[in-house]
Amino acid sequence: MKTSINLKPTVVVIFGGTGDLNMRKLAPALYNLYSDNYMPGNFAIIGTARKKLTDQKFRDTLMEGVNSFSRNGKVKKDKWTKFAEHVHYNPVDVSAPDTFASLKTLIERFQNEFGPTTQVVYYLAVAPNLFPLIAQCISKYGLAGTEESCKVVIEKPFGRDLETAKELNKLLTGIFTEKQIYRIDHYLGKETVQNIMAFRFANSFLEPLWNRTYIDHVQISVTEQLGVGDRGGYYDGAGALRDMIQNHILQLLCLVGMETPINFDADEIRNKKVDVLKAMRPFGPDDIRFSTVRGQYTKGWVEGKEVPGYRSEKDVDADSNTETFAAIKFFVDNWRWQGIPFYVRTGKRLFQTSSLITIQFKDVPHHIFPGSVTEHWQQNRLIISIQPEMSIRLQVQAKRPGLDMVLNPVDMVFDYKGTYSSDTPEAYETLLLDVMTGDQTQFMRADQVESAWELLMPVVNSWESKKSLSFPNYTADSWGPEDAEALIARDGFHWFTLPLNKG
Repeated sequence: MKTSINLKPTVVVIFGGTGDLNMRKLAPALYNLYSDNYMPGNFAIIGTARKKLTDQKFRDTLMEGVNSFSRNGKVKKDKWTKFAEHVHYNPVDVSAPDTFASLKTLIERFQNEFGPTTQVVYYLAVAPNLFPLIAQCISKYGLAGTEESCKVVIEKPFGRDLETAKELNKLLTGIFTEKQIYRIDHYLGKETVQNIMAFRFANSFLEPLWNRTYIDHVQISVTEQLGVGDRGGYYDGAGALRDMIQNHILQLLCLVGMETPINFDADEIRNKKVDVLKAMRPFGPDDIRFSTVRGQYTKGWVEGKEVPGYRSEKDVDADSNTETFAAIKFFVDNWRWQGIPFYVRTGKRLFQTSSLITIQFKDVPHHIFPGSVTEHWQQNRLIISIQPEMSIRLQVQAKRPGLDMVLNPVDMVFDYKGTYSSDTPEAYETLLLDVMTGDQTQFMRADQVESAWELLMPVVNSWESKKSLSFPNYTADSWGPEDAEALIARDGFHWFTLPLNKG
């Protein structure tokens, strides 16, 4: 099989092979990579779980997942038949470590068949409490390999606080080297997110404007119309702060706030992201009071259907203190960003599902036009839309056609669908290919994870130790609690949304 890049023979071992993540994301991504000729000539995919399945039953299950969730729709029969020949199943029970012996035998079979350059990728698509157990079993059975022959992919959440993140990092780096560990954040694989760096650092006109002199403030909103669904048990122990802000949103903030890297080396880029996290202003008690907002949704109506409040969701404590909405004002105390607020918000059961980064520029220093022609005056904005629309738009003032001088905002838009005819790959396709090629640029390093937790721990501790007396405090299908509007309105701003179709 021809590939556009040089890939080593690869064995992908998926712990949690019968789980939801594999069905919805990993299996469709691997199949699409194969369909697009981005898999090695020699490869094997081994699913593991406690269930006892035949290879054929596992393959049939994966095909159902690909048919349901692949961006390319249902599989092509001939293509799937060839792909399925590379798919295998081996039952493993982490509570019975001896079952790793059969897994080792199967891996060694492919290593002998594919040759000495074969690499093994362990993907831990399991509950976080199983990460240490699996890593220890990999070590015990001599499966950790070397930097060249072995990689391990860890899903979020990476710890539930600073202490547990440090413990997990210590355990993993005692078994693997940092270059073997891929802490995955699927947001970083999204096409528009990757384009932030290209847009910032491949266009010379932006750099002189990308600082406190010209930028008024930055907003990052990641909002969801859905509730917690079947994830109530997990979510009630996490909340919006842990589930979204500690990883996804802080990574987006780092991409916006980072200094220009010297080159595209993975560690150089991650160094610059860590610099942003280390420059962020710590939270004191007054900062938590005036710069953070938490919320929890109550019942309401979404698209004509009544939906339950958070405390009535499956597996959620009836008196839960877990936030389903969080908004925070951050500051990055360095030369570039001193005094410029970064507002972030995220939540469930909100009016719209969207992910937006908005850079609002300062107003012109002197208005030469009379008020009568600037009724719809608006400061320039750069809006990066990650979902559902994938676009980058610059909002500027322009003259409306006609004999009179009337100004109104217009958009200069780069839209993926309008510019490119080919489909964009799913985030997991991009990130799995990066793992196989050994590119860690889009993966978090140990110090990144710990710096993010260190920044947020005062907020985490405060929210957990003080029960909110106002929960629930926003209705499903709204934009969140009123205090979130007050948070940004106190500074003379408002939350920005694009007029997108709901859903």
